[in-house]
Amino acid sequence: MPCHNLSSYIWTPTYIKYMRYLPVLFIGLFLSLHSAFAQAPKKSTSSDIYNSLQKLNFLGTALYIAAHPDDENTRLISYLSNEVKARTGYLSITRGDGGQNLIGPELRELLGVLRTEELLAARRVDGGEQFFTRANDFGYSKHPDETLKIWDKEAVLGDVVWIIRNFKPDVIVNRFDHRTPGSTHGHHTSSAMLSVEAFDLVNDKNAYPEQLDKVSLWQPKRLFFNTSWWFYGSPENFESADKSKMMNLDVGVYYPLKGLSNNEIASIASSQHLSQGFGRISERGSQSEYIELISGDLPKNETNIFEGIDTNWSRLKGGEAIGKILYSIEKEFDFVNPEKHLPELLEAYKLLANIEDEHWKDIKLRELQDIILSLCGLYLEASAEASNTNPGSTVKINIEALNRSNTDILFNSITLATDSYPQNKTPLAYNQKKNLELELKIPEAETYTSPYWLAEKGSLGMYKVSQPELIGSPETKRPFYAVFDLDFNGYSIKIKKPVIYRYSKPDKGELYEPFEIIPEATARFGDRVLIFADGTPRKIPVTITAHKDGLKGSVQLYHNKGWEVDQDFIEFEIANKDDEKTVVFTLTPPSNEDDSFITPIIRVDGKELDKELIEIAYDHIPTQTVLNTSEAKVVRLDIQKVGEHIGYIMGAGDEVPESLEQIGFTVHLVDPTEIESGSLDKYDAVVTGIRAYNVIEELKFKQRFLLDYVKQGGNLVIQYNTAGRRDETFNELAPYPLKLSRDRITNENSNVKILASDHAVVNFPNIITSADFEGWVQERGLYFPDEWDPKFTPILQMNDEGESPTNGALLVAPYGKGNYIYTGLSFFRELPAGVPGAYKLFANILSLGKEPMNNSTDIKGK
Repeated sequence: MPCHNLSSYIWTPTYIKYMRYLPVLFIGLFLSLHSAFAQAPKKSTSSDIYNSLQKLNFLGTALYIAAHPDDENTRLISYLSNEVKARTGYLSITRGDGGQNLIGPELRELLGVLRTEELLAARRVDGGEQFFTRANDFGYSKHPDETLKIWDKEAVLGDVVWIIRNFKPDVIVNRFDHRTPGSTHGHHTSSAMLSVEAFDLVNDKNAYPEQLDKVSLWQPKRLFFNTSWWFYGSPENFESADKSKMMNLDVGVYYPLKGLSNNEIASIASSQHLSQGFGRISERGSQSEYIELISGDLPKNETNIFEGIDTNWSRLKGGEAIGKILYSIEKEFDFVNPEKHLPELLEAYKLLANIEDEHWKDIKLRELQDIILSLCGLYLEASAEASNTNPGSTVKINIEALNRSNTDILFNSITLATDSYPQNKTPLAYNQKKNLELELKIPEAETYTSPYWLAEKGSLGMYKVSQPELIGSPETKRPFYAVFDLDFNGYSIKIKKPVIYRYSKPDKGELYEPFEIIPEATARFGDRVLIFADGTPRKIPVTITAHKDGLKGSVQLYHNKGWEVDQDFIEFEIANKDDEKTVVFTLTPPSNEDDSFITPIIRVDGKELDKELIEIAYDHIPTQTVLNTSEAKVVRLDIQKVGEHIGYIMGAGDEVPESLEQIGFTVHLVDPTEIESGSLDKYDAVVTGIRAYNVIEELKFKQRFLLDYVKQGGNLVIQYNTAGRRDETFNELAPYPLKLSRDRITNENSNVKILASDHAVVNFPNIITSADFEGWVQERGLYFPDEWDPKFTPILQMNDEGESPTNGALLVAPYGKGNYIYTGLSFFRELPAGVPGAYKLFANILSLGKEPMNNSTDIKGK
């Protein structure tokens, strides 16, 4: 079928059938329930309350540090949180923006938002907390020198110091080894190097002194490296390694109160990284984790990383009295009637509110408050009538308060934003719901709700955050809260709840979403890149979405000099909120090659609005609202193509098909299950999407038909697959021997040499020169072959600084009457980014075999 409007097709339920070829993601009822209720407030059982009480009584903190989402060792994080009962955090230096996405179209910053939420979903499972620096995952880096230069080492190091000073860990564990630069991803090694340096700086008053107005100095007791046989090359090497500075922790312990082993919980947690294909079968049974001491003293007790650190209530001045109460409750906990412990818990709460240590007081008051609410079965909610509204508007908020215990609780007041509503000590009778309908007035100057790190334009390696206190936070703070003032036996406790949106869908049931503040209107283009292959004008649809009723205004298309628009502005009216209207401008390109951006400017009620609203919605994460500047790249490009119909076999997900349609090809998505003898003959070329052979099991059974297509005169283009992830029993990726490697060129500006300057692929129908490799983004390519049959012609040579050249980026081999092409070049990044040279080269690849002079591949100068 033609690939028109692919953006609304690929990820719809129609396309989900292709996803059955991805690795199996079933990991049991626990994950299913977690995914279904990822956005719902937690509802605790007696076992959950007891576990919270145990954690309340442990005053120790551990911080795990690595580079990306999915780098973290969930076995160790879960062990520290659930077995040791420590307050445990994971500091991911980046948000994983530079990775790929197996479940949807989000890439770069949007992928970073998705992966942030996947990390938070993982922490909801394993019990940890989550932190980030401002570092941007700019893609694969081969050495920490490059990484730290692009990141701005001093700024990221300052972020690590800031987070440690705030979180105050007693123990830090690094995922990676700081002593082996160049042996792995530069981000990995850099995360460890930053951690080691920060360990020695956090207690230095001369290091980042501007932070000390808001945080105090701190010194962790120990720093470890979470090692394993992988870092030694083989299990045999690790078996013989010196382990005198290592601790061996059995992370396969079983939790009877949870009915799960620790490594089962860890599997479920790591399976939240669905965008990276981390769904996996759960594990159970004894399992060792080794941690090697880097700084500090080595515990004598091999299983207690907190040895010598006071993790009891005696750690705090005035804490022993609190501990006496809480240890007794833990020892005598009544699982059948836990609310009987409320008087003692309230007494502990009063004592805790008066201790001097503000750090632990804040942490433990929140933990104790949650336990008190759970004991009483208290359900407190502030739900808006809609998921979003605008600055200056008024929205109805439904307040619900329900006491499901026999405890006498009085409702003193409710405060919504800055307005307080007295409730005059109204009794919350057993199981009798108290409902109020209030109005929330949104200030005119209220900031829109969107990921805080995307609010301003950053650099290649760093996000820009103007409010330093936000650094480290995983998410934007919720815009509005309701504060319930409740009286427990004469003692007032204020409980803060974010305003949310609760609703239901017939096919989903009850759902929760964050409550967001968004503009009155947003606009979007159908395509993010618009290619003008000649001087012909194009119609440019702009879709306006109303975020309030009765929207009236106008829209103007902002453009650069040289481009012309047929109308200065177009007026519009939209009656109902969430309705849309599409207006059409005609854009004429300049006569010469040029690239720039166009932006729709909406004018409503004296305001100028230029945002596009993007929703990221998956079952395993809360729905995310992202507001980006609405823009499209426009490229005037002198480009030629030969052929019309392209068959495309989607792999792990990319936007190459839409990009090819931009230059006039008609793209047809091919269902791998429907490939049979002769079924591909109607296509001028067939392309497999990125990692297709990694994720589509069916392809190895259809390979003979693909190669037959080539043999009969077809043009088959294989985009990159990852080495070591294909079925190792399938060795017929190409018609001739071809071995994939992990070779990659990470510098998008690295020099490119055209080896086969006479070959048709760099001459027809477009002449390719070194200038066509300018302006590339993130990288040149990845997973290049390093061995191939002599029948292949290597077209390009490239290398990163200080490395030997590699020739495997683009290989072409004649087979029968057609051509087989393997390329690791990152067309999946370059085409959606509107890189002109990438379009020309890909057009040439698709045109192979159609050049004049009797289909000769050597046509230069003819």
